[in-house]
Amino acid sequence: MKLTNRDFAAKGRAAAQSCSIFFFCGQDEAGANAAANDLVTWLPDSGERVELSGAELRGDPAKLGDEARSSSLFGDRRHIWVRASGEEALEALKVLIETGEAGAGEACPVIIVATSATDKSRSAKLLDKRKDALVAMFYPPDLQSVTRAVRALADGAGVRLGGDLAERIARAANLDVRLARSEVEKLALYLDASAQSPQAATAEDVDAIGAASEDDGFAPLVNAVMGGQAAKVGIELARMKQLGLNPVGVLLAFERRAAQLARIAAALGPRPFGDLNRGEEARLGIFFKEKREIGQQFALWRHGDKLDRLTQRLVGLHRDLLTNSQAAELLLAQGLADIARVAGARAR
Repeated sequence: MKLTNRDFAAKGRAAAQSCSIFFFCGQDEAGANAAANDLVTWLPDSGERVELSGAELRGDPAKLGDEARSSSLFGDRRHIWVRASGEEALEALKVLIETGEAGAGEACPVIIVATSATDKSRSAKLLDKRKDALVAMFYPPDLQSVTRAVRALADGAGVRLGGDLAERIARAANLDVRLARSEVEKLALYLDASAQSPQAATAEDVDAIGAASEDDGFAPLVNAVMGGQAAKVGIELARMKQLGLNPVGVLLAFERRAAQLARIAAALGPRPFGDLNRGEEARLGIFFKEKREIGQQFALWRHGDKLDRLTQRLVGLHRDLLTNSQAAELLLAQGLADIARVAGARAR
């Protein structure tokens, strides 16, 4: 069986009941991980989690089958969770299937999250025609799909969330489903909501729990890079890695800032930044707490074709991240460091 992020929510529950091998892949690593965690909750009896790495299985392909057919210490149910890269689990999957067909016995559910693999990989092709296996392909996130995911998360948590608020949370989380899930969980706790006792959420409730925003999460990195503050860039990149944020989601914050600077330039023409009145600032998305930083960045990037070249660089970097997802963190760090150096040179 093969699903994508577009139909996983609707058909994944049925697959959890009928399949025993699950292969999550695609460029949206955050979405694949979130979906795999959802699937565990849908299993008839998930039991204990046993984690294996792709490197372990590459070195010992028989280990997956051995672990999947072993009992836990107390004889309880279990499931195997594998974090792999590319085709690291391919040979292990072959052994698991071959030994099963040879009568080795029933195996517990095996869930593989394979970064940088796709539904065209050999591992996916080994599984996608099998009735006992699911291949789930997750494409790069878009606002619509993440908004739908936020609403589904909210429904599960007992939070009645309008489409506008779901979209707001999706945008604030920079299309990272893991961050969005955290915000929904905080909202449910704040409202004392549950599936048995659902509660409606308002914009004031979202404000009250301090929903993730660029100010809280991404603005320090955006401001450091776009403002040419090279000394701060390394610190903010390390924080990004520590949080495990999706590189594409982080880059989207820069694309939005570049687009905002372009809108400001179009609105101002030759006028200085300080000429903007409050109405213009509101229409351009310039909020008081960010006004100083945006003004400084605008001064660095407004002249000549600098904004056009910045936009082209970001588009190219976005393309590189999608086509080289295994090295996405490194590519993002290098690209942002280059932009920061250019901005720093202009600031001097």
